[in-house]
Amino acid sequence: MHTSSENQGAQPDNTQQVADQATPEVEIMPSLEELLKQAELQAAEHHDAWLRAKAEADNIRRRSAEEVQAAQKFAVTKFATEMLAVKDSLEMALKSDTPTIDSIREGVQTTLRQLASAFEKNQLHEIDPVGEKFDPNLHQAISTVPVSATRPPVAANHVVTVLQKGYLINDRVLRPALVMVAQG
Repeated sequence: MHTSSENQGAQPDNTQQVADQATPEVEIMPSLEELLKQAELQAAEHHDAWLRAKAEADNIRRRSAEEVQAAQKFAVTKFATEMLAVKDSLEMALKSDTPTIDSIREGVQTTLRQLASAFEKNQLHEIDPVGEKFDPNLHQAISTVPVSATRPPVAANHVVTVLQKGYLINDRVLRPALVMVAQG
């Protein structure tokens, strides 16, 4: 006969198997309502972030427009300040009680130097192309002259005479030089 202790050793331990079966692994899946709430919260966050980004872009656009408008309005301030000295010189010349040819000449030369200085400070450079090759980007030909008629001799397609100086502002043509060109 077998004792009860021997029977126990012969029987497999079922307690572990019963415990495993008693607690089956159940995946907890959120309910549809919970998923919908999460999606709505996420959508609200994204909408809020989009509204903030849109408002920021509108603010940047508005500030930029204001800055451009102010720059356009006051862009000439530096140049105008330089022109005041030129105007003052001209007014002083007219106030002279006993103008002489020499004093008028000296006043005009001083005024011209002030004007040239103001132009230079504001990147306004003159185009005076006598003897240079004709450049349609910088010059406007008013007429042509036969090469044989030029004194001193000038090569064909070169500027013979400048009728009116041109001007560049920051390397951009403000006014082309009006010129006469030797025929090619």
